[in-house]
Amino acid sequence: MSQNSYNQFCPIAMACEILEPRWTLLIMCEMWSGSMRFNEIRRGVPRMSPTLLSKRLKEMEVHGLISRREDGVTGGITYKITPVGNELGPIVHALGQWAHRNVDTEVTLEHLDARLLMWNIRRKVDRHALPMHQKTTIQFMFPELENEQTNYWLIAKPGCDVDICWNDPGFNVDLFVSAELKAMTSAWLGLSRLEKEIDDQKIDLIGDEHLASTIGNWLVRSSLASC
Repeated sequence: MSQNSYNQFCPIAMACEILEPRWTLLIMCEMWSGSMRFNEIRRGVPRMSPTLLSKRLKEMEVHGLISRREDGVTGGITYKITPVGNELGPIVHALGQWAHRNVDTEVTLEHLDARLLMWNIRRKVDRHALPMHQKTTIQFMFPELENEQTNYWLIAKPGCDVDICWNDPGFNVDLFVSAELKAMTSAWLGLSRLEKEIDDQKIDLIGDEHLASTIGNWLVRSSLASC
């Protein structure tokens, strides 16, 4: 038996042996959000080393939480959560709801990460609330950060998912969103109201008036924000 085992017959102890290894549940959350390839998953857990991610994915496959599929033509690898893994979905969401209600806001906002925030914002943008027949480019700026962390570009093209660029794509920008990182993170998590952060000038909107006035429609907040 593994040295990390609780050596107990209790089902909760056995479940913890599978789910407790660091990053396991965060990897599953990233996969529930649509990431299926190694590099996609890694972008959702940016503080995790590639070596550890590879190790965790293998462990999760052994435990039946995920399955691995290799394309016979391209050799590309995709990962998918199994039905056994999906049974954990409501449990993990309930855990998030508990933390949202009970963990102090200042503790929640202690470790800010602009790249992780923008990765999460990108996949929650409501494409249908943006102009459907033209390309839309929205630049997010966090002036307090260092140069490589300051600017992010969301690009919505007709018929495509919203994409994100870490470097200037060279497109005309329709809306500039200049924000304090803490204010944008708080608003996206639902710890504060987006409208209040804008009124307090912690988030400034410059550019297309329609995009600015409808930001509450296309900038969909975290699934836990309403809790």
